[in-house]
Amino acid sequence: MEHELNKNAWQNHDPLLDIDLFFASVYTLENENWVVALRLHTSACDRTSALALLRELLGLIGGEGFDSSESGKEMEVNLGIEDYIPSGKANKPLWARGVDMLGYSLNSLRLANLSFKDTEAPRMSQVVRLQLNSEDTDRILSGCNSRDIKLCGLLASAAILATHSSKGLLHDQWEKYAVVTLTDCRSNLDPVLSKHHMGFYHSAILNTHDVGGGENLWELAKRTYNSFTNAKNNKKHFSDMADINFLMCKAIENPGLTPSGSLRTSLISVFEDVVINHSNKEHQGIGIEDFMGCASVHGVGPSLAIFDTIRDGELDCACVYPSPLHSRQQMHEFVDEMKRILLNGSDYICTDN
Repeated sequence: MEHELNKNAWQNHDPLLDIDLFFASVYTLENENWVVALRLHTSACDRTSALALLRELLGLIGGEGFDSSESGKEMEVNLGIEDYIPSGKANKPLWARGVDMLGYSLNSLRLANLSFKDTEAPRMSQVVRLQLNSEDTDRILSGCNSRDIKLCGLLASAAILATHSSKGLLHDQWEKYAVVTLTDCRSNLDPVLSKHHMGFYHSAILNTHDVGGGENLWELAKRTYNSFTNAKNNKKHFSDMADINFLMCKAIENPGLTPSGSLRTSLISVFEDVVINHSNKEHQGIGIEDFMGCASVHGVGPSLAIFDTIRDGELDCACVYPSPLHSRQQMHEFVDEMKRILLNGSDYICTDN
């Protein structure tokens, strides 16, 4: 997975020239096992597209022995998301755009980050995995449902608390952390697009949170999730799209504008909706033992990108980070601390309202 994440056929190519957006590789392992890797450029494939493509492929492989209800549907690559935003949804007065740009810029100077290990060496993306059993997953999801929040708010809050804890700060030492939440806009575009429309149709909402370290996990998760939903209800995933894209481009062109030249724009990125998969038996029937899906983050992006899946009732997260900006040992410890916070928090679901 890491080897594929760091193969970049698109780096430094002439944007005016045609270049392939899709590559497939097969790796032969011991004991007659194989790894099949599908690598796509994000301009042509976001998380929703990737999942639709995977299910289409498995349907074709499985034939009658597999649930092929998704197969046979046309997969289309269409225009960019900007061309499908409903009229007026992305409008913003010039003065408001200027104020928001200034706010994003000034806030970025005050953001706290996970400690950097090596800011000079060339970077690559690496992966650690966060997995919970079905009992723990059920407790966590029940806690989210009882509080009317989504899993993304809980995962982001656990990462914030784990970061604060990793620095050995006192409970009354406050830091400001940034969370990027990615939301699939297909159902809100004009015309509405289905999951079979290939392309990148996610938009990002960036929120910042002041945390002192003594917060209750569920209270912080509620605050984190409400900040996201309030921004989404105010259409900021459309109106701020150009602002955030502009600032990310400026960060790429001028890494020194980010802390330690790290190109980090947030602590963590999460997806609004978790992927739910109930296919282990079907996968085993066609010989699939495991699969993962994620994207590289060693360019401009977060310190940790979480690609979460509920697979047969068990939470399984691919956590991608830039190395050696963060070390593997550091991120294993960080994800273990996130897991501890999640499990300890789930113990109080029945008593913490």
